[in-house]
Amino acid sequence: MIELFPHIGKTVIVEEDMCDFNGHMNVLHIKNVFQQGWEWTTSVFGLNDEYFSDGFSTFTLEDNYRFQKEFLLGQSIFPRFRLHNLNKKLFHILGGLFDEADNLCAVYETIEGHIDMNIRKIVPFREDKFQIMLEIKKIHDETGFIPFDMRLKIKDLT
Repeated sequence: MIELFPHIGKTVIVEEDMCDFNGHMNVLHIKNVFQQGWEWTTSVFGLNDEYFSDGFSTFTLEDNYRFQKEFLLGQSIFPRFRLHNLNKKLFHILGGLFDEADNLCAVYETIEGHIDMNIRKIVPFREDKFQIMLEIKKIHDETGFIPFDMRLKIKDLT
């Protein structure tokens, strides 16, 4: 399953201050690990400070988290990401947190809208950014089909 998430994030080791009273990693810290997906969209998609200076950004429209297996103190977490879908105005990112045995322990989905900051409305991506994202999606699709249901959906390109 790990190969279905081609972008590799930075490994995180669960530290004591990340654990809650149940003795496992607190959900807030798990969500923080998933934030590595934004570093990826910034660097690879080009949705960076320069793009923001040009008057564009993205807003989160919806998130979904699923927790399938806990992370305990001292465990390593291996975050991975995939561009699952996109259209002219939106993109759908899928993130997975894996343990040392490559078990999928947590899943994150987000839908992001492309925003013109001057009018604070969803608008189509600039063509150069859109083409980069289409190429990334094509590469990610070649890794295989996600074998579980997505909770979030966007309209496909027509």
